[in-house]
Amino acid sequence: MNKVDVLTAGGLFVGLTVIAVSIYIGADYSVTGVVSFIDAASLFIVIGGLFSALAVNYTVKELKGLFRTIKQAFYEKDLEIVGLIQIFTKLATKARREGLLSLEQEADELEDPFIRKGILLAVDGIEPELIKDIMEAELIAVEERHQKGIGILFKAGELAPAYGMLGTIIGLVLMLRELDNPDVIGPKMAIALITTFYGSLLANLIFIPMGGKLTNKSEREIFIRQIAIEGVLGVQSGQNPKILEEKLKAFLSSNDREIYEQLLAEQEQEKGEG
Repeated sequence: MNKVDVLTAGGLFVGLTVIAVSIYIGADYSVTGVVSFIDAASLFIVIGGLFSALAVNYTVKELKGLFRTIKQAFYEKDLEIVGLIQIFTKLATKARREGLLSLEQEADELEDPFIRKGILLAVDGIEPELIKDIMEAELIAVEERHQKGIGILFKAGELAPAYGMLGTIIGLVLMLRELDNPDVIGPKMAIALITTFYGSLLANLIFIPMGGKLTNKSEREIFIRQIAIEGVLGVQSGQNPKILEEKLKAFLSSNDREIYEQLLAEQEQEKGEG
């Protein structure tokens, strides 16, 4: 199950609010001053040019996945190492008591398709080396898909300021052609400066930060999947649940270890009260 990543939405909101308030204060608390930062021509140059460049650089299929990639920045998978250890400890316990075939029903109830696939491969009697190869191959494919989408975001972050600068050049050329007309100098100068503003804003508040966040999420997910592979192989080999638990706990940070121990203590307390 995915849950909303409030930091992404919150960070964007705070960033835009800080900029808007700064403009408002700088404009002597004038709404007109804030509105002057909205320019259709500048938006057209930056956004239109940016997506045109992306269309040249990528295929239609890759660009279709861009919106799905951006959406992932606002959600995070509810899959942590602490929960993972409990899942595999439970599966190892049942496998030791009732055999691997008893895990087929348990596998169907697992929410994570990657773990479910690994357990079903174990139930089917596939060799451990082959299970590891299959799961690692899937892991590589997932990582490549992640990096492709993240790469588009970083490329957009690279191109946005360039189109802001291009808009600046256009504005300056238009302004220099009509220096003898004071009424035109202001609007043309606005195009020149605001396009740079838009390009920097898109790059440094949206595309590059989102790419960074998704890179961190991808690394975290791949790390957890690698732990899951160790868990599946431990269950498949009939490893003692306590030994498997200690093995997987080695992947926990000191903070996660405290959370895990606290969770176990709460569960023991609930059993005692029951």
